[in-house]
Amino acid sequence: MISEHERLELGRPTVLLRVDRASVCYDRIQAVWDATFTVEERSITALVGSNGAGKTAMLKGIAGILPLAGGTIDFDNRPLGALRPHDRAKTGISLVPEGRRIFRNLTVQENLEIGAYNRRARRHLRQALKEMYDLFPVLNTRKRQLAGSLSGGEQQILAIGRSLMSRPRLLMLDEPLLGLSPFMVKHVLQIIKNINAQGVTVLLVEQNVRETLRLASAAYVLETGRIILQGTAKALLDNPYVKAAYLGM
Repeated sequence: MISEHERLELGRPTVLLRVDRASVCYDRIQAVWDATFTVEERSITALVGSNGAGKTAMLKGIAGILPLAGGTIDFDNRPLGALRPHDRAKTGISLVPEGRRIFRNLTVQENLEIGAYNRRARRHLRQALKEMYDLFPVLNTRKRQLAGSLSGGEQQILAIGRSLMSRPRLLMLDEPLLGLSPFMVKHVLQIIKNINAQGVTVLLVEQNVRETLRLASAAYVLETGRIILQGTAKALLDNPYVKAAYLGM
């Protein structure tokens, strides 16, 4: 078996997240069935599908918010099964939930500071804030405002910034484009692209299949809790079934 150094030398991709035959339940209702997929380090990988397909449940299973009913999840070659959600966050996994879930009655800066909850991030709080304000200038101009006074797009940017404050290796985004104007959709997609260019691996869950597949490098299609298609994002964008079912073509 080759070493990790030799693997990198050969130019082979490194798998950061490995999901193997994972099943996820909400209480007694099964939402995901035997899902198997990988996320390569420094990639943008997409899970796409219609509403209710099980995408959010899968992210919550990775984050430890929902328990697995079967299968395994490994992060950086480490099994996550025994780790609670806050311990998984310490390994470098961060989730931006659907609906943003910001603290509306706190200021923008207070929301960002809450994101730096682990010990490593707290040590570099001032530097992390500077990085967020450099990356998202709109947050700098609004830092003393209550988060609830921001527009929907600005709230989404704040939610992403708050998750980045923990300095994650894997950023999971659940429906970041939901409810945004066409202009903000393009803006948030560019933000995701910029974050990935800085070395953060992204797992993106979206109903906006066309824009997501244009952004991602690899993708999986989830329907009624099962992965039915997988491949490069470009190949899925050209797939006849994807065109008919999700692109209106």
